[in-house]
Amino acid sequence: MSGVRRLGARWRRRRPVRTRLALAASAAVALVAVGVCTAAFFVIRYELLHQLDLNLTQSATRLIQENRGGGPQVLAGECRYLSAPACAQVVPAAPAADPGEAYPLLPVSAPVREVAAGDRAPYFSNITRFGQPLRMLTTRFGDGRALQVALRSDPVEKGVRQAAALLAAVGGAGVLLAAALGYGVSRTGLAPVARLTSTAERIAATRDPRHRIELPPGLPGRQDEVTRLAASFNTMLGELEQSVTAQRRLVADASHELRTPLTALRTNAELLARADRLTPAQRDRAAKALGRQIREVTGMVNDLIELARDEEPLPLLEEVRIADLAGHAVTTARTHWPETRFLLEIAPPAAEVTRPGVPARLSRLLTNLLDNAAKFSPPGAPVEIGLTAFGDGLEVTVRDHGPGIAATDLPYVFDRFYRADAARALPGSGLGLAMARQIARAHGADLTARAAPGGGALFILTFEGGDPPGGGAPRARQKPGGSV
Repeated sequence: MSGVRRLGARWRRRRPVRTRLALAASAAVALVAVGVCTAAFFVIRYELLHQLDLNLTQSATRLIQENRGGGPQVLAGECRYLSAPACAQVVPAAPAADPGEAYPLLPVSAPVREVAAGDRAPYFSNITRFGQPLRMLTTRFGDGRALQVALRSDPVEKGVRQAAALLAAVGGAGVLLAAALGYGVSRTGLAPVARLTSTAERIAATRDPRHRIELPPGLPGRQDEVTRLAASFNTMLGELEQSVTAQRRLVADASHELRTPLTALRTNAELLARADRLTPAQRDRAAKALGRQIREVTGMVNDLIELARDEEPLPLLEEVRIADLAGHAVTTARTHWPETRFLLEIAPPAAEVTRPGVPARLSRLLTNLLDNAAKFSPPGAPVEIGLTAFGDGLEVTVRDHGPGIAATDLPYVFDRFYRADAARALPGSGLGLAMARQIARAHGADLTARAAPGGGALFILTFEGGDPPGGGAPRARQKPGGSV
């Protein structure tokens, strides 16, 4: 038995879903059709036999009424040729009282004598007499006698056979129709799945995620499960296409951005390889340039590695006071940009606002914003940092008084390696703002940029209330005093 189950499971695994669905649907409809035809056959057979029994009962009642005062023992002797409406005979309870001639026309058995004696209830039976099938009723006929009434049952049997043949034909047609319907249902119902499979195979063959499954028209809320599956697959393909495009763009941009510093590194390395031909000042200048370029390339590679993750790791959260982080970032920025004034203004409620996050990453976010602002600020112009609390959220603003952001550049400010025309002559790789937005999104914050009133650029970092995305699972760790 277990071997049969294993063979059945292996057969199901090897058959396509469409074939299995067609077979299942066909089998279900075929079983219903065969069951209905079988039930109809038994109902028709029962009704025909029941009608024959009613005729026998009526004939017996009529004969009893007509011969209430006695009468011949054989009521219809011509029934030997089955030309009478009913063949009937009277059977006494005692065999000694049986008449002699032409008797018995119908078979007499012990149960017939019991009915005549009143020891048994009337009953129906099937017999064969004179070469013909008969249906016979045996009932009481006065005291000590039984009446046997028989009718030909071959018309009923013929009707039963005709009904059986007709219902068998209907059942066979139903099975064929069930097979056709099962195939149609499987083909129609699995059409989106077939398109999904074809699209997946085409993507696997061409490695091009731009393909989509064509969805049938209809309201989004009234789509069936297969259509929703196809729509979800299209959404997944869109995400895959976006990821592949971002990956290709990252590789192309990285190769483009790394070409210049690597060329400079190779030039300085080759120059230092011929150090015997250089003066001490030239060697010192080349060594410093080589060290600076190595640090720039190392920083760029580290930034690329972090950006390539496409998400911010949050292994361990802490309750971070943003005002303390902002103060630390401003102190660090004053060291890196001594010629730029940094003005930090913290509204009193904002000084106590905390957010769950990774302190080092949030500090990197603020440092990138301050470095970007200082890079574009003209000499003597301040960089203004403001912290304002609202409800259970916090808003951090960083404003410079530089040339600002052109309207054509604004949609691409946070793209990797994007550098506006005004920034191409300035130091940097174009990754700082992209990394800042990635860190902000990982901490449930929103980072936007726009032109500041009166000139310059304004970056707004907004922390809404609630836990950051991905921060629900790790448990926040509260430092003493709530500060970083």
